Amino acid sequence: MSRRIHQHLRTLGGTYCPLSIFVIFALFPFYWMFLASIKSNRELYSLKAFPFWVQKPVLSQYTYLFEDTDFLTWMYNSLLVGIITTCTSVIIGVLAGYGLARLRFRGAEGFGIAIFISYLVPTSLLFIPLSQVVNTLGVANSIWALLLTYPTFLVPFCTWLLMGYFKTIPRELEECAMIDGATRLGAFIKIVLPLAVPGIVCAALFSFTLSWNEFIYALTFISRTSQKTIPVGVVVELIRGDVYYWGSLMAGALLGSVPIAMIYSFFLDYYVSGLTAGAIK
Repeated sequence: MSRRIHQHLRTLGGTYCPLSIFVIFALFPFYWMFLASIKSNRELYSLKAFPFWVQKPVLSQYTYLFEDTDFLTWMYNSLLVGIITTCTSVIIGVLAGYGLARLRFRGAEGFGIAIFISYLVPTSLLFIPLSQVVNTLGVANSIWALLLTYPTFLVPFCTWLLMGYFKTIPRELEECAMIDGATRLGAFIKIVLPLAVPGIVCAALFSFTLSWNEFIYALTFISRTSQKTIPVGVVVELIRGDVYYWGSLMAGALLGSVPIAMIYSFFLDYYVSGLTAGAIK
């Protein structure tokens, strides 16, 4: 009995306690945002109130967010931009990554390195020349500015990620299919793509996250309130000079993180199961 109790305590101290600390550390920002979003302004700015709890929950911060700002429009713009740019970048990344990983042509290795280097270039250096392109095309102050500029950093990321994933799929599987009469395109569609679904899902998740959280391009290229995305709209409209609407800011940040959390929770099991299944299965 004592040995069993000792093993139980050992498991509790070595596994559950560190996991509990990690969960508390990961969820505390969301808990803090939720508390700030349901506090009244009087309680929020009171130095005597207990900061880790709320005395009288209110919904005035959410009411102000939905009625006095264009938050729903910002969320729609973010979803539209995120879905379109993610789909476009993943499709281009799949084709480019497969070509660089499988096809042999002169300069393939150097082209792959160039894609990786272009992904490392920070957006703070690219928004100045891209702003000239946006103004020349006449798409400034519209969602088209984001639809055209976001692939500049999403496509290199998807290509680099999928290029490495395609290299992990055995080449012999395609060769067997081509020996049986399949074309290169047929082997790619019927053999490689089903095995590359975990990598494609991973690239899509990260691409959508990057486009959803992008701030510099959206701030630079769009100034109209009706065309803004959530990161820019919440920050610009709820911070006016030295006045910070902290309650509504926290409500907007919390609601803005919900779609990302839902997407990750929905695809996580499928991603892990597909990744652990491997190409042989």
